[in-house]
Amino acid sequence: MRKALLLLPFLNGCGGVYFGLEATGASSRIEEARTLGAESLAPYEYYYAKAHMEQASIEAAQGHYSDAALYADTAADYAAEAIDICRNGPQSKKKEEK
Repeated sequence: MRKALLLLPFLNGCGGVYFGLEATGASSRIEEARTLGAESLAPYEYYYAKAHMEQASIEAAQGHYSDAALYADTAADYAAEAIDICRNGPQSKKKEEK
């Protein structure tokens, strides 16, 4: 029991570190998507990613790091889709669905 209490502060910190890594990657992908013109070429994916990143920041500010990391992960996935659409056209997404 005493060992678990000693580890508690470190476990709390891990969530913040994990979120930080996820958020950095997602933010970079969102910025890359914006640079490639995703606002007009892949608006659904781009704005979905952006909204999830904003929600991730809100969750992290409240100390809900696992939820924040999930939102950041979703943001990174949709930003990656936006990047793919910008680079390969909207047909790339349709090919994956088949």
